[in-house]
Amino acid sequence: MASKPIHCAAVDLGATSGRVIVGTWKTEGKSSGRGFTPRLSLTEVHRFPNGFKSIGGHDYWDIPGLWTEIATGLRLAKKRFPALASVGVDTWGVDHVLVNDAGRMVFPTHAYRDARTQPGLTRLANTRAALERIYAATGIPNVFYNSSLQLEETVAHNPAVADLATRCLFLPDYFNFLLSGRMENEISFASTTQLLDVHGRDWSRATLDHFHIPANWFSPPILANTVLGPVTGLSELKGVKVVAVPGHDTAAAYDAMPANSAGGDLYISSGTWSLVGYESDTPVLGPAALAARISNERIGDGRYRPLTNVIGLWLLEGTLKEFAARPKNDKEWAKLIDQAEALKVERADPSTLASKKTRWGQRVPPLLDCADSGFVNPQSMRAAIDAQLKKRKLPLPKNLAGYVRLICDSLGQGHADAVRNFEELAGRKFQRILIVGGGSKNRLLCQATADASGLPVYAFTLEGTAVGNIASQLIGLKAVKNLKTFREHFAKQIKATIYQPN
Repeated sequence: MASKPIHCAAVDLGATSGRVIVGTWKTEGKSSGRGFTPRLSLTEVHRFPNGFKSIGGHDYWDIPGLWTEIATGLRLAKKRFPALASVGVDTWGVDHVLVNDAGRMVFPTHAYRDARTQPGLTRLANTRAALERIYAATGIPNVFYNSSLQLEETVAHNPAVADLATRCLFLPDYFNFLLSGRMENEISFASTTQLLDVHGRDWSRATLDHFHIPANWFSPPILANTVLGPVTGLSELKGVKVVAVPGHDTAAAYDAMPANSAGGDLYISSGTWSLVGYESDTPVLGPAALAARISNERIGDGRYRPLTNVIGLWLLEGTLKEFAARPKNDKEWAKLIDQAEALKVERADPSTLASKKTRWGQRVPPLLDCADSGFVNPQSMRAAIDAQLKKRKLPLPKNLAGYVRLICDSLGQGHADAVRNFEELAGRKFQRILIVGGGSKNRLLCQATADASGLPVYAFTLEGTAVGNIASQLIGLKAVKNLKTFREHFAKQIKATIYQPN
């Protein structure tokens, strides 16, 4: 006997692509002392490219274009699943839409990689007292993409916007508004902004004042799993409920992790960025945490998700554009990874490299410094990598396989460094690393992470962000009791590829 299936649509927007995925939650099997077995199946109904556009020296998101794609995907979802119960939206972090009382946009939406925040970033970095005060208040380090720096620049250079705008809606909040008509700020996304009080669930007034951001633009954040109401913005979706899921895609991806309830797991959501962190009842603060750039972001239920950003597969994505022979399908990808994996790695002492001839495949340079600001948004990623190596008087990779090996090994070391920082700062030991996202499919990256960290890596090939998004909807609809229950059920239906450290 099986229960009536529940269909939930996850709108998952990434910086390079977006998708609408329908999750079907259904209990199956024969009744026993342990009851029925719930299972989640996923159906992708729409996928589309995304990317910022540049004009006049600045970078912007195409918000109307994204809404058009969301609407298209949701109509397809409703057509394919007439009993669609709900929809939830998650996106990348920090970016926002300024609106008036009627919800009309009053200012274009900049992309977080826009260089407009650099002066504010440098100014705060050079004001030690203010930097420490803001970190103590928000638990978020000084990073170029922070909403705080973006909004500070907007108000400073466009002061009339303070009279035009009455609300700041972050991207998932804005799309939730277009769907439901309700203006709310969700807590997991709010925590990415460097504006939320790290010791509570409301905004830090002192931090808003420091950046000269109007406090009336925000309302106290709501928790994830909150049902906002029925869809009112698309007539075809009558009766479908809008659920405020963890709006930050990393928070959603973490919720999908089949974590051990006893703890001891460290998570990596591997995509354009590698978001490395864990779940905690308390934040990680203090001078050492600030120096390590620990971000105390939030889980959808309000608890903490201390993490650190490693630049991630953005390095690889950018480098691939430089090679005409880049892989175009799974078979070609597998061949490239085989070639990179086969390279003999004997890392040379940096002090010997300047005076000795070296050849890729025999003696290879030390790993990249992934924190190099030159990797943020270069015109040529290969040139940016070459520039760092040349500055350090190190040899360059000779082919694409060489770059792939260097990048994967460097990211693996970056992941390992994050593990060690957390163990030292939080006083805890991790037993394993769980990884989801695009990097979970890259065995070279997974093995490099295991080798560098000394921990087994459990790679789950799944749409982690969409799964976490759907889990929140199911909890909001009261189809699942809580996240712990969802994880227990979901863990039974997925298998990990395990990479043991060499």
